[in-house]
Order: sequence, then structure tokens, then C-alpha cells
Amino acid sequence: MSGPILVSGGSLVCTMGTAPSVFTAMANPSVQIEGKPAATMMDNTPLTSIKPFGMCTSLANPAVAAATAAALGVLTPQPCMPVLPGPWMASGQKTKSGGKAFVCQGDCLMCAYAGNISIANSGQTKVIVN
Repeated sequence: MSGPILVSGGSLVCTMGTAPSVFTAMANPSVQIEGKPAATMMDNTPLTSIKPFGMCTSLANPAVAAATAAALGVLTPQPCMPVLPGPWMASGQKTKSGGKAFVCQGDCLMCAYAGNISIANSGQTKVIVN
């Protein structure tokens, strides 16, 4: 495992977004960490698992490109609507349960509009000090 497992309530950031987003695990809610559902690599449904990231600043987004063209080339961000063509991409060896791999710190998710989505905070709060 490459880091803490992402759980519901964790926060995500997108390189093309203007605000963080709160994550919601949906694919395998029976596996919980600290009483919160754990994320699997298939938790990539826009608006359900992956909420919008404020405003999108990517010119690969047709809405941003059109608004920017209308503003004579001045970048004009538009509301974020993630388009996620695939599952999370693993950064290392995966921890699995029931054949489903968990999303861990360091994994990323690509938006079709050139954004790279990553974990800002896994949502786990327990601290162990030895």
C-alpha cells in the first residue's frame, strides 16, 4: 500500500479546479475504516463519488474555451463538471478486499478536460504515536 486509504469525507483536489471537493465512497460501502466507507479504484462517478471542484480553468473544457473566446482571450473559468473516462490510477502495490483494490494516497484520477485529481486528505483521522 502506498499510503492511507481514501474514505468517505476525504478531500480531493484537481489541478484545473479552483476549490477542493469532498469524496463519497460508493463502490464497496461494506468495507469501512474508522466507521467510514473505503474507496475502491472504481469510485469514479462524477457528482456521486467525485463532486465538482468549484470552477474549471482548463481550455480543454469546451465551456471554458467558448467563454474565453467570447472574452477575447481572457481566461474565463466555468463551473466544474468532472468527466472521468477511467478508474483511479494506482501509484503502487494495492491493498484489496473481495477482489477490489482500494484508493490510497498517491493514486490519481484523470479528467477528460486535462485535470489531474489527487487526494488532499484521506479522511482518516486516527493518529497513533509510538
